Amino acid sequence: MSLLLLPPLLWAGALAKDSRFWLKVQDSVTVQEGLCVLVSCTFSLPPSYLRNNPVYGYWFGKGATVSLDSPVATNNPDREVQEETQGRFRLLGDPRKNNCTLSIIDARRRDNGSYFFRIETGSTKYSYIFTQLSVHVTDLAHRPNILIPGPLDPGHSKNLTCSVPWACEQGTPPIFSWMSAAPTSLGPRTTHSSVLIITPRPQDHGTNLTCQVKFPGAAVTTERTIQFNVTYAPHNPTTGICLADGPGKQETRAGVVQGAIGGAGVTALLILCLCLIFFILITMALQPEKTRLKDPGVFHQSEDPQEESSQDSNGQE
Repeated sequence: MSLLLLPPLLWAGALAKDSRFWLKVQDSVTVQEGLCVLVSCTFSLPPSYLRNNPVYGYWFGKGATVSLDSPVATNNPDREVQEETQGRFRLLGDPRKNNCTLSIIDARRRDNGSYFFRIETGSTKYSYIFTQLSVHVTDLAHRPNILIPGPLDPGHSKNLTCSVPWACEQGTPPIFSWMSAAPTSLGPRTTHSSVLIITPRPQDHGTNLTCQVKFPGAAVTTERTIQFNVTYAPHNPTTGICLADGPGKQETRAGVVQGAIGGAGVTALLILCLCLIFFILITMALQPEKTRLKDPGVFHQSEDPQEESSQDSNGQE
């Protein structure tokens, strides 16, 4: 964002003691910490005073002694400016063209106050102390924007962008920081944006992602935090949600399939055991039959062996 050019609706055209010297500038401007503002300003200077002499313009803080104190901004290369405003307050206008436009970048709280303009050319030196500019610096209210293109699917990388489009181009580049529990890596960045490459997991659903932006020129920080909304669309046809064991209880289809496989295994084992028992019984049943063919007397264990011996003896007699 370019420097904010404020409209001259509140310009004060108060005359100085000499009507040939006047200055027009806003009575006051407001800028947020870390941001920038461009203040339009014009002044009058009799053409006869210009001649071929250099024309130097100065912006001083209210109450400054121009011969002793340093200005906050000037186009005079031989005049030092205040360390606090060096590089941040700039006299952008060309004093030879009656332009005293002031630029303020990386605004800080200490910039609050009033300022007046002074012109010097040859032997002519004049301070426009009757028309001053009041600067008000407020808290940084802007927050970063976080862009997530499309839904977050587990295992699929996505580029997230954090940007500060409201920051000014002329200011010190901001520093971006990301905070997340999900697997991430940094992608490309521009002056006012940063890309984070994230590969979400199902457990990342509902966790926080924070983008923090620091403006080092003003030592101010802003951030935005969002929560991940990780969608979970099952790709395995054996997985899913089904009801089981009464209302309120759920299990995955994978568990049902595993249970079915386990039940089939138990059934097969039972059948195998029954077959083995049946085989043993058949074997035991066939074994006496074979013995009876060889020795039929085996099945007459209820008869008296002595009686049988007696019969044999009688037979022998």
